[in-house]
Amino acid sequence: KKEGDMQFYALTLQKASCITAAVHGNFSGKKVQEVIVARGKLLELLRPDPNTGKVVPLLSVEAFGIIRSLIPFRLTGSSKDYVVVGSDSGRVVILEYNAQKNVFEKIHQETFGKSGCRRIVPGQYLAVDPKGRSLMIGAVEKQKLVYILNRDPAARLTISSPLEAHKTHTLIHHIIGVDVGFENPMFACLELDYEEADNDPTGEAAQVAQQNLTFYELDLGLNHVVRKHSEPLEDIANMLMTVPGGSDGPSGVLVCCENYIIYKNLGDQPDIRCPIPRRQNDLDDAERSMLFVTSAMHKTKHMFFFLTQSEQGDIFKVTLDVEDELVSRMRIKYFDTVPVCISLCVLKSGLLFCASEFGNHYLYQIAHLGDNDGEREFLSDYPLEEGETFFFGPRPLKNLILVDEMESLSPILACQIADLANEDTPQLYVACGRGPRSSLRVLRHGLEVTEMAVSELPGNPNAVWTVKKNASEEFDSYIVVSFMNATLVLSIGETVEEVTESGFLGTTPTIACSQLGEDALIQVYPDGIRHIRADKRVNEWRSPGKRIIKKCALSERQVVIALSGGEIVYFEMDQSGQLNEYTERKEMSAEVVCMSLGSIPPGHQRSRFLAVGLADQTVRIISLDPSDTLQPLSMQALPALPESLCIVEMGGAGDSEMGVVSVGGLFLNIGLQNGVLLRTALDSVTGDLSDTRTRYLGTRAIRLFRVRVQSGEAVIAVSSRTWLSYTYQSRFHLTPLSYDVLEYASSFSSEQCPEGIVAIATNTLRILSLEKLGVVFNQISTPLQYTPRSLLIHPPTNNLLLIETDHNAFTEATKLHRKQQMAEEMVQSAGEDEQIAAAQAAEAFLAEDLPENIFGAPKAGSGMWASCLRIMHPSQGRTLDLVQFEQNEAAFSIAVCQFSSKGDQEWYVVVGTAKEMILSPRYCSGGSLIVFKLSPDGSKLDHIHTTPLDDVPVAMEPFQGRLLVGVGKLLRIYDIGKKKMLRKCENKHLPNLVVDIKVMGNRVYVSDVQEGLHFMKYKPVENQLVIFADETMPRYITASTILDYNTLATADKFGNIAVCRLPTDVTDDIDEDPSGSRAIWDRGVLSGASQKAALLNHYHIGEGMNSVHKCSLIPGGSELIVYTTLSGGIGMLVPFSSKEDIDFFQHLEMHMRAEWSNLVGRDHLSFRSYYLPAKKTVDGDLCELYNSLDPLKRKDIADDLDRTPSEVAKKLEDIRTRYAF
Repeated sequence: KKEGDMQFYALTLQKASCITAAVHGNFSGKKVQEVIVARGKLLELLRPDPNTGKVVPLLSVEAFGIIRSLIPFRLTGSSKDYVVVGSDSGRVVILEYNAQKNVFEKIHQETFGKSGCRRIVPGQYLAVDPKGRSLMIGAVEKQKLVYILNRDPAARLTISSPLEAHKTHTLIHHIIGVDVGFENPMFACLELDYEEADNDPTGEAAQVAQQNLTFYELDLGLNHVVRKHSEPLEDIANMLMTVPGGSDGPSGVLVCCENYIIYKNLGDQPDIRCPIPRRQNDLDDAERSMLFVTSAMHKTKHMFFFLTQSEQGDIFKVTLDVEDELVSRMRIKYFDTVPVCISLCVLKSGLLFCASEFGNHYLYQIAHLGDNDGEREFLSDYPLEEGETFFFGPRPLKNLILVDEMESLSPILACQIADLANEDTPQLYVACGRGPRSSLRVLRHGLEVTEMAVSELPGNPNAVWTVKKNASEEFDSYIVVSFMNATLVLSIGETVEEVTESGFLGTTPTIACSQLGEDALIQVYPDGIRHIRADKRVNEWRSPGKRIIKKCALSERQVVIALSGGEIVYFEMDQSGQLNEYTERKEMSAEVVCMSLGSIPPGHQRSRFLAVGLADQTVRIISLDPSDTLQPLSMQALPALPESLCIVEMGGAGDSEMGVVSVGGLFLNIGLQNGVLLRTALDSVTGDLSDTRTRYLGTRAIRLFRVRVQSGEAVIAVSSRTWLSYTYQSRFHLTPLSYDVLEYASSFSSEQCPEGIVAIATNTLRILSLEKLGVVFNQISTPLQYTPRSLLIHPPTNNLLLIETDHNAFTEATKLHRKQQMAEEMVQSAGEDEQIAAAQAAEAFLAEDLPENIFGAPKAGSGMWASCLRIMHPSQGRTLDLVQFEQNEAAFSIAVCQFSSKGDQEWYVVVGTAKEMILSPRYCSGGSLIVFKLSPDGSKLDHIHTTPLDDVPVAMEPFQGRLLVGVGKLLRIYDIGKKKMLRKCENKHLPNLVVDIKVMGNRVYVSDVQEGLHFMKYKPVENQLVIFADETMPRYITASTILDYNTLATADKFGNIAVCRLPTDVTDDIDEDPSGSRAIWDRGVLSGASQKAALLNHYHIGEGMNSVHKCSLIPGGSELIVYTTLSGGIGMLVPFSSKEDIDFFQHLEMHMRAEWSNLVGRDHLSFRSYYLPAKKTVDGDLCELYNSLDPLKRKDIADDLDRTPSEVAKKLEDIRTRYAF
C-alpha cells in the first residue's frame, strides 16, 4: 500500500425519498392493489392498507442504474400485473413481483442499445396497449421500438423481437397506448420535427415549428408498424391521456396543451376543445400560460373520469359526454387542491396516492366524486372568445380526506451535523424542501413511537404483562401490573379498568404471569405458583420452607422456577390441563440470575430449550426434552454478569441475515449488567451456541422483553435508552426508540391497537405502537418560508442561522400590495348598481388566506426574488429573529464571524445578496454584503451597514479575523469598517465563478463552478492570494470538505464524490510575478497552475449532492465522510483501517458483481464509473446484498473468501455498526 492511499467503503444510511415515477396495479396477483415507485435508482413496492389507511413498504431494491420510466401491463384475461422498467441500461426489462419470496423476478430482458442516458437510445418513454398485447419504448429523439407480448402454451409471458418505428430529426414529448379494444394496437406520440429548423440559419423556421400528433399502428397480421396518421397541433402540447375504447368508451386521446385540453380521435370525430380553468383573483402574472402536469384515469363498468392536475396543484375532474359513439362535449369541474405531483394513482379501494414533486407524499381517501357539491361545472361548448377562460375559487379539501403522509427529505439543500441537544449522538439538521413547502428537519437515529395512551398508576410499578383469557382470542384481556407489595389487574376494553375477580392474588408482588394451555392463567409470586382455571378454580403450589422463588420462565405449557440457592424446579402441563412437577430438581453450581424459555413452535408440545444465566458469569442451555430432561447441553462464558435472557425466533422464510440456512432461526439474546447486548445463534437441534454478535447499548444493565412486531417476534432491550431488535425486509435491525426511558415492556393487542407495546415509565402505564419500521431516522419538522439555501451554527449559543431565497416569487409585502391593488380595481371597475356587491367581494378577497404550502405561492416571473434571514433555536424549532429582504434582493451566501478589529466578544452575520439576478445567462444589476451584529445571547440581529458589490457573492468564509468573499470570479478579503466593508486583497485569476471556499491555516481551497478545486496560499507580508495548484479535471463542484491539510473531499452536480490530494512534492511558496518578466512558457500547465492535485478516490453516487461533511455519527466512533443528496438520501464513506479489510471487501464486491442479478440490466461497475472510473471505493450497498442471495451462492462466495457465511455477514454488520447504525 503506497503511503497516502485511502480506500473507502460507501454505504447508504437513508435511502432516497423522492419519487420519480409511480404506477399502480395488482402486482402480487391478490385482490389488493399495490403501488410501485421509482426513487431514482431504487425500485420500491408499497401497499396502501385500505383498513388502516397506512402505506406499508413491502420491498425496496437497489437497481444500480437510473430508472427513467415505469408502466404496468397485464395480458388479456389474467389477474396479475407485470411492470416494465425503462432505464439507462439500454435494455427493456419486464419484472414480476413474487409475493411468496417478496422479490421482483426478471421475466425478460431485451437489449437494444448502448447504456447511459442518451438522446437516441430508448428508455425515456414507455407505453403499452391497454389490452396488454404490445409495448412501445421510445427515446427523446428518433428511435421507437415496439415489442409484441403474448403467452406460450405454459402460460408464460413471451416477448417478440423489436419492430422499429423510427423517424429521424424528430423530438418526442410523450407516448401513450390508444385504447382501440381488440383492433390492431395503436400508439399516439407527440412529435416535433426539427429538420427545417436545423437547416435554417436565420432561425425563423424554429419559431414557427409545429408539433404533430402522430398515430402508429402495429399490424399484427403483417407484423410491422405503420405510421397511420399525423396532424399538426396549433398549441404546444405536453401530455397525452388515453380515453377508454372498445366496449368501454369512445376511444381517442386527450391532448393537454398550453391553456387548453383537446379531445381528438381518428375518423369523423370533430375536435372538442376546452380552456383550462384559472383561479379567480390570482396574484400570478395574467399573461402566464397554464399546463396540466399529471393525470390519472379511473374506470368502472359504467363510467370513467380523469383527474388532471394543473401546475398550481389544482385537481380537476374531466368527463366526456358521448352521443352515438361520438364525443359531443367535455365537462371540467374543480375537484380539490393538493401539492403538485409527479404522478397520481387512483386505486380501486377509493384511495388516491399522490407522489409529490418535492416534499412529503400523501395518500387521500376519495370521499365524494364531486357530483353534487355545488361547484360550477365548465362545458366545452360554452361560447367563449379565443384566449378567454373559466374561473373558479380554490378552497380547502372537500372531496378528499388525508389518511397518510409519507415523509420525504427531498430535496436536501443544506445540512449540519452536530450534537446541539447534548444527547451524545449527533443530530442531523437538514434544510430541505422547495418554496413554501420547505422545512428544517432535525433527524435523530431512532424509531418513531406513537403514544396511544398514558395513565397514571397509584405508585411506582416494577413490572407489567398482558394475558389472554383464551388461546383462541385475538386480543389481550388483562394487563397485570406488579408493585413492590401488590398486584393490580386491569381489563382491556373500550377503556382500561381495574378488575377484582380475576383470580390473581393481589396482595403480593408478581414475578411473572402468563396464559397457560387453552384457557387457564398462571401467576408466579415469591412464595409459590397460582394456577387459575377458566371456572375460577385455583390450584396453589407453595415454595418449600424458607426458600423463595427468585426467577422464573414461562411458556404456553411449561413453568420453570429457580429457588434461592440455585435449585431449578420444572413443571409441565398434561392433557387434562393439570400442572405436574418433574420428579427431579436440578441443583446449579451458582445462584440463578435470569432464565428464559422460547415460545412453543406450532405443532410442538413444548419449548425444547431452557436458557439459564448464573452468577458465575455463564449462560447454560438445558434440555427440556422428555428423553433427557434437565440435562445440560451447552454453555457460554460471558464477559460480565448477565441481567436477562430472551430466546426468540427471528425472521421467517430462510432469513438470510444471520447466515442461517434453515427456515428462520432461534437466537439467544443476553443482556449484561454492563450495558452490552450479545446475540447468539442457538442451534434448534443440538442446542449449541455459536456466532455471537455484541453491541453496546447504554450505561444501565439491560433487561430484555419479547414482543410481537409485524406478526414476527422481536426483542425490546431496555438500558439507558430503549432499543428494538427486529427483522424487516429480511434484514436485521437494532434501533433505539425515540422515546422516554422505559423500565418494563410487554406485547399488547387490542382492537384499537392490534400490535402495540404496553410499558411502564416511573409511575405511568403507557401504550405505544411502532409504525415506521425500517426507518433509520425519525424527524422533527419546522416549516420555513422560502427555499433554504444555506445553514450555519452560531458556535457560542448553538443557534441555527438560515438564509432562504426563492426565485419567481413575491415577498410578503409585495403580495399584500398587489392584493390591495386588485381589490381597489374590483371596486372601481364595478358599475353603479354593483358597488355594494363588489365591495363585499373585495373584502372577502382580502380576508381569504389560503395556506401556500398546499395551494402554492404565486409565480412572479423571471428575475423576481424573495428572500429572508432567520435565527432558529435548534431543539425547540422557534424562530428567534427574522429579517425580510426587499423584493428582488436574493440572499446567496452567509457567514457568521468575528473580526479581529472588533475583539472576540462581538459576533457578526454577513449575508451576500444579489439584485435582480437572472440565472441564464448569469446577470445581476449588482450585489451587496449586508452586515448584522448578533446580540450577546445570539437571538437578535442588528443591521450595521450594507456594502455594494459589482457581482454576485455565492461563497463566503471567515479567515483569520477577516472575511473571504467570492464575488463572481474574484476572490477578495474584506475587513469591517465604520460605514462599509473594506476590501483588503484580491485575486483575479479564477476562471468562472467561486462557489465554495474552505480555509485551513494560511491555505484557501476554492471551488470553481466548472473548473474544480484551486489551492491558494495567503501571504500576509506581501498581502497576496496566490494560486499554487489546481486539478486536471474540469469538475462542477457543489460542496467540499477538508480531510487534512493536503486533502479534500468534493461532490459535484452529476452525483460523483471524489477525494483530491496534493502530492508530497508540491510546494506552496511560489511568487506571483507582478512584473510579467517570467518566461511565458513557465506560466502553468494545462492552462492552469503549474502544479496539479492527484485524484485519490472517485465514486458515482447517482444522486446530486449539496453537502459533504467530515464527522463521526456515534459517540466514540471514528470519523467518516457523510453526504446528503437532492433526492433526500443520506450516505457515508468509511475509510478502511486495515489491509485485510480492504482485501476482504474488494473480493466480496467482485463476487457480488458476478452473482447479483441487476434489476434493470445495468452493469454495476460501469454505473459506479459513470463519468470517471470508480477508484479505490468499495460499494457497501452491493456487498450488503450478500445476505439476500440464496444459501448455496452465499456458501460458494464465503468458501472463496475462506470464511463461513455467518462470518461474512458478521463482517458486514461490524463495519456498519462501528461507524454508524
